[in-house]
Amino acid sequence: MATFLSRLGRLAFRRRGVMLLLWLLVFGGMGFAASAAPPPPADTFSMPGTESQEAFDLLTEKFPDASVDGASARVVVRAPAGAKITTPSTRIVVERLVAELGTSSPQVVAVADPYKTPAVSISKDETTAYMVVTYKVPAMEVDDKAHDALDAATAQAREAGLTVEAGGDAVKIEQAMGGTGEQIVILVSAIVLVLTFGSMIAAGMPLITALIGVGIGISGITALGSTLGLSGTTSTLAMMIGLAVGIDYALFIVSRFRAERAEGRTPEEAAGRAVGTAGSAVVFAGLTVIVALAGLAVVNIPMLTKMGLAAAGTVAVSVLVAITLVPALLGLAPVKVMARKGRLRYAVKPLSDRQRRRAAKHEAKLAGKTRPNLGSRWAGYVLRHPVAVLLVGVVGLGTIAVPAASLELGLPGEGQMSTQTTQRKAYDLLSESFGPGFNGPLMVTVQTEATNAANATKGTKDAKTVGDEIGKVLAKTPGVASVSPATANKAGDTAILNVIPESGPTEKKTEDLVHALREAAGDLERSTASRILVTGQTAMFIDFSQTLDDALLPYLGLVVGLAFLLLMVVFRSILVPLKAALGFLLSVAAALGAVVAVFQWGWLADVFGIDAPGPIMSTMPIFMIGVVFGLAMDYEVFLVSRMRESYAHGARPAEAVVDGFRYGGRVVSAAAVIMMSVFSGFIVEDNDFVKMIGFALAIAVFFDAFVVRMALVPALFALLGKSAWWLPRWLDRILPRVDVEGEKLAQAETTPRSQRDRTLVG
Repeated sequence: MATFLSRLGRLAFRRRGVMLLLWLLVFGGMGFAASAAPPPPADTFSMPGTESQEAFDLLTEKFPDASVDGASARVVVRAPAGAKITTPSTRIVVERLVAELGTSSPQVVAVADPYKTPAVSISKDETTAYMVVTYKVPAMEVDDKAHDALDAATAQAREAGLTVEAGGDAVKIEQAMGGTGEQIVILVSAIVLVLTFGSMIAAGMPLITALIGVGIGISGITALGSTLGLSGTTSTLAMMIGLAVGIDYALFIVSRFRAERAEGRTPEEAAGRAVGTAGSAVVFAGLTVIVALAGLAVVNIPMLTKMGLAAAGTVAVSVLVAITLVPALLGLAPVKVMARKGRLRYAVKPLSDRQRRRAAKHEAKLAGKTRPNLGSRWAGYVLRHPVAVLLVGVVGLGTIAVPAASLELGLPGEGQMSTQTTQRKAYDLLSESFGPGFNGPLMVTVQTEATNAANATKGTKDAKTVGDEIGKVLAKTPGVASVSPATANKAGDTAILNVIPESGPTEKKTEDLVHALREAAGDLERSTASRILVTGQTAMFIDFSQTLDDALLPYLGLVVGLAFLLLMVVFRSILVPLKAALGFLLSVAAALGAVVAVFQWGWLADVFGIDAPGPIMSTMPIFMIGVVFGLAMDYEVFLVSRMRESYAHGARPAEAVVDGFRYGGRVVSAAAVIMMSVFSGFIVEDNDFVKMIGFALAIAVFFDAFVVRMALVPALFALLGKSAWWLPRWLDRILPRVDVEGEKLAQAETTPRSQRDRTLVG
């Protein structure tokens, strides 16, 4: 592996102009393909095998005229203080609003007039009413004109003295960052890279190559969107992961190139060895990330599967960019800029390869002894106090992880949005006037065999009659506030009932009610000879959370297991991949504990601007595991591969640890700081969901990079000594040899001697 990649790096360095042109052609070609491709399809959310999905499929079949997949907006109006919504003057304004909403956009199908169904749409105190605006297209296809028309109509009603707010998936979600947070992230990343390399050109290289890789990946997703059914949101995870690993991979290779130049190698030699060693680490780190993302398929939710595979493809592109485009750019950069300063001088007298290597090794040892950096000093401290560092790290992360035992998963809705948003204001108005369960209605479908009046005369009841009977029984279930009359389809074989819970959509009582209704449905099916299903958005969210909860352990087992095998091949050890996996699990548990404490329990809620603590978003643990696992294995592979390389070249275990931190500590720290700044940028969002994701990823990277990789890893190496690299002989014979540490590079040099005669002298 190292030999092949070294040759690839040399080739890219020598043919840098051709390589750069090829990548620019790919970048431009993918951009053109993306611009010429048909619009991507709208998001389709499905969960095969769940009762909610079965019910939605039944509704699509039995109620073809109803817009089951269409977006909707629930416009809530409240009369001025001291007035009622039924007052003639107020009614005129509301009816004008209904008419305006109905004609505002061609995408609007219907608007429900609250005065035609006052028992349902007007509160008991007659101060508040609501109307449902139904669209003929899904939420992702509601255009800007429709959004603007909705905003204009509600603004006009506000000017007339009413309190008007709107919720639902058809309402535009305002973005709070407006690019400011992203600009800060890029600025922080650039500053960290400049401090790491001391050069603007060297610092800009990882950013440029990462953006090229992400651009190609996102353009590919867009170009194939209509063919493979990839929606516009599929690229969200790909962009986040691609940018993260793209910067890391280029950072690793550029840093290794500068280290090789500092040891006296020519630019071409340095590029070859950088790609052969750090590039090997990049390839295997990329494989672990791809495994983690492709593993999302085990969740059996098509949307997540597509997002995972799209992100995995972007990571593959980032790996190819790192091992081909980066060495080409290194060849184009000025020699003085890309070389370390002040340590080495070139000799005019040619020396043999053996003399050159011995002189370089001697110089490197002297430099390491006389000028230790922060990484080597920290490693030395840990080696002197391994037990104390290990105890502090494990106990500290374990303590932070304790709240994770109380983790409650859910899909928080508009009730967890910022109090400044119209969706949250509409949610609160409905809760105050109609009860908390009004924001999370349940839908019960009843399917019978009766399809016409002839069957009904034979004693078989139609769906509406059966539905009304079932509704009376379900209304007696504890936790049910009300049940609507049944509504049947034209064929008369399927009916719908709406059940309003007494509790809010994200409360545990509502989840218990869904289970209770489904249990009662089993008995009613036998007595009424019908098929009863419980669905609705709230039930769908509950099923979604349960599906993710059930898939969490299998996903962890798959990802950690396959990564264990990959790392065992890379490091020729059993204990090294074992401690890498255990360390990752510890950091994830601590991050989940911190998320639960802040977003579920409400600790430091004011600091982070959290308006309503509640359940943790169901997708967050899965996404966090995938993202953090990829970054954690990046840091593990790069840091430990330098230790393995030093150990393979004859260093003692303790010396290998110091060497790994001397050359890799600063790079891993810089990569972690950059990723933390990227993810922390999401914390400034008003949306609590986005805050949660940003906080979770940032804190997880901090725990894994600075506690696990930078503290627990060297402490364990100090305690294990040579045992850390133990591998049974029979297993050593079976495992393929990939030579990540580059032991065979010296024998595989292909560069002419005339280009390798320059060396170092004291």
